[in-house]
Amino acid sequence: MADNTAQKFPMGARRFGRVNWLGLAALANREVQRFLVVWTQTLAAPLVTAGLFLAVFSLAIGPSRGEVFGVAFIAFLAPGILMMTVIQNSFANTSSSIVISKVQGNIVDTLMPPLSPTELLLGYLAGGIARGLMVGTVITLALWLFLGQTVAHPAWLLLFLILGAGLLGLIGIAAGIISNKFDQIAAITNFIVVPLSFLSGTFYSIATLPPTLETISRFNPVFYLIDGARYGMIGVSDASPVLGAGVVAGVIALMGTLCWQWLRSGYRLKP
Repeated sequence: MADNTAQKFPMGARRFGRVNWLGLAALANREVQRFLVVWTQTLAAPLVTAGLFLAVFSLAIGPSRGEVFGVAFIAFLAPGILMMTVIQNSFANTSSSIVISKVQGNIVDTLMPPLSPTELLLGYLAGGIARGLMVGTVITLALWLFLGQTVAHPAWLLLFLILGAGLLGLIGIAAGIISNKFDQIAAITNFIVVPLSFLSGTFYSIATLPPTLETISRFNPVFYLIDGARYGMIGVSDASPVLGAGVVAGVIALMGTLCWQWLRSGYRLKP
């Protein structure tokens, strides 16, 4: 593996200033290749799951809901399903990578090379963002091919997909650091990630909620991801996309700082 890495990333590209570009690129490449090897599970399966969500909800609820925000219910639903799938896969990629290394006892192979906390953070995060964006691209193409769903604001959609994959990738890194076995990751997924996804306007507009619940929803950063994706795809939203991007960027900064501190100290990583 060292020979292949050396061929892909020559030593001349190792450093620019104080950054270990060789190590960072090797870690990012490892994280991307890790999910591409099992693409049927990491890329094809999310497409099937998203399709099932759309089919079930559109058949069961769509005829009685009519239009939402002036568009068909399935068009309203599609961006939420898209973002929900992206963030869940980004979280799964970073969290599982760290926990697998812990369980197999080879986390030391990642910690021993001369990689700074920032380089470790960016390397792991690159895999989560790459997987999230690939899943998002596949689902977006499928929506266009099978439903004729176009994108109203491509730049906004891409921005929120990157923000969503980045935020949940960081949460996945934090979850992987504090977890020592798969049961703990499953608990975080089931009791934190999934509820945040479902209770964020994925299947409804928060404008239909009672005032108290609507206010609570606005403190959920995933709401701004779903809402921003909806604005990018169909051009309407419950909140300003500028506000949403700012809120998510702020949470990313906080999560990034937390993960950086844990990687720097070796919290729950070093024996």
